[in-house]
Amino acid sequence: MAQKKNKKKSLKASKKPLCEHTEDALDQYFATLNGDRPGELYDLVIGEVERPLFKAVMDFTRGNQSQAAGILGINRGTLRKKLRTYSLIQ
Repeated sequence: MAQKKNKKKSLKASKKPLCEHTEDALDQYFATLNGDRPGELYDLVIGEVERPLFKAVMDFTRGNQSQAAGILGINRGTLRKKLRTYSLIQ
């Protein structure tokens, strides 16, 4: 019975919008700073989100960069630059 309840809870959590997951993660991040001031937060957050985004889209397109760029709404040159940045291609 407990497994069924946990599964339902897990399904509810998966319907939570990405922005809410992001807010929760940032709240937790700020809570761990113990009064210290964060630095380069924008780059940290973008890096944490962009890499899995590009990886997921590349997996979805089976490595087809033209399709991936179209899905992401960016040009292929920008995609290739980002893929190199995140070591997803050489």
